[in-house]
Formats: sequence, C-alpha cells, structure tokens
Amino acid sequence: MENSKPLALILFFGTFVGIILYVYTGKRRKQRLESYKDIPFMDDDELDPTQQKKQQVKKDESTGK
Repeated sequence: MENSKPLALILFFGTFVGIILYVYTGKRRKQRLESYKDIPFMDDDELDPTQQKKQQVKKDESTGK
C-alpha cells in the first residue's frame, strides 16, 4: 500500500504518453480523422454508403452506362 501512489502515477503517466503518441503519429490516421470533421454537418443521405451506391446506380441507369 505504501507504493500505490507512485505506482498509479507511473501507470497513468504511461497511459497519457501512449495516448499522445497514438494521436500525433501516423499520417493515415490524420487523414481519416480529418475526413470525420464534417460528419455533423452532412445529411443522412450522404453518410449512408448504401444510399450512395443506389444513387450512383440510378445515375448510371439514367445516362445509359
């Protein structure tokens, strides 16, 4: 019990450093997270990938592709 506070400090500091490394490393992650920033402003139709496929099929059918 005597060393529980320093042990907790080391554990939480390690977790904090891990989170910081996770957030600030990786270019792919940055691009993915940047693409998520507009989600609250998008319509529901734009978020549903099946809806986008249906719209693409309708567009292709109307143009004759």
